[in-house]
Amino acid sequence: MSETESFTLPRLAAADGDGLNHARRLRRRRLLLKTAFFALFVLAPPLDLFRFDLEKNNLILFGMDWTLGFPEYHQGLISLGELTWNLLWKAFLPVLGAGALLLTVAWRWGRLYCGWLCPHFSVVEAVNALMTRAIGRPSLWEKFPLPRTRADGRPRSLSRWYWIPTLAAILGFAFLWAVSFLTYLLPPAEIYHNLFHGQLTPNQFRFLAVATAVFTIEFAFARHLFCRFGCAVGIFQSLAWMANRNALVIGFDRRRAAECRDCNNACDNACPARLKPRTLKRKMFTCTQCVECIAACTQVEARKGRRSLLHWVDGSCARHKIDGKDHDVACF
Repeated sequence: MSETESFTLPRLAAADGDGLNHARRLRRRRLLLKTAFFALFVLAPPLDLFRFDLEKNNLILFGMDWTLGFPEYHQGLISLGELTWNLLWKAFLPVLGAGALLLTVAWRWGRLYCGWLCPHFSVVEAVNALMTRAIGRPSLWEKFPLPRTRADGRPRSLSRWYWIPTLAAILGFAFLWAVSFLTYLLPPAEIYHNLFHGQLTPNQFRFLAVATAVFTIEFAFARHLFCRFGCAVGIFQSLAWMANRNALVIGFDRRRAAECRDCNNACDNACPARLKPRTLKRKMFTCTQCVECIAACTQVEARKGRRSLLHWVDGSCARHKIDGKDHDVACF
């Protein structure tokens, strides 16, 4: 991979003789980012960083009212030109800018937001891990249980008792999400005060009850399906990523494919989105670039004294994931 084709993300999965440590650092960094963004998702309304106040009928951004000026226009305090400028400056440009930034990142690097920041994907991975401990499968829809040995060689322990923390996590995340979404719409101080003192209004109670029930069903049965087919943010990222033949992708060293014979699909088993990382890019449409597959392959191959067969690649090195052909480029 040439310098002009290299991506700016840290190449932690590169083969430099220390791939196992790289994979561990990569997972720690991703965990830190996911945790921080999940906390931001929950705390943004109480800290008045970002929310929409239905009582004031305007956005609150970093503690300040972000108004478009409709009440002032109707009262004759501002002109139509000033209202139009407010709509352009405070509404259309920020939305278009955020969308353009998201799609630009996705076009070059894929669904990084999904794999590295998205609070929903954090729930997906957490519930996956607990459900695997309970039934040996990360999802109720999996046909076969995961191997009894992890990618790092440790045995995978199972216990039906893990259904208790699994269900508790599903219900807990669902309720937390319901409360968080309500605080994005109504004053957080009011919601938390009413919640802690048992003084929720009928509408607040109905919202929390219905939202908790819907999120519980989604987290328990359809969390992977939502990420793959129901999330508009994810789908648009995937479309932008697929449009770039040189975009960052999970590359597979096909020259060493025979070495996969003594591995029990560790990369497939590690994928939180339940994809097959060694397949073509079009079949990896919803890949979140979480690199769990790279970490798993690195662990398996490290125990055999070999380099990982999976790496992040881009530019010309990414072409083999599109047409299935080996290209005459030194990529691995």
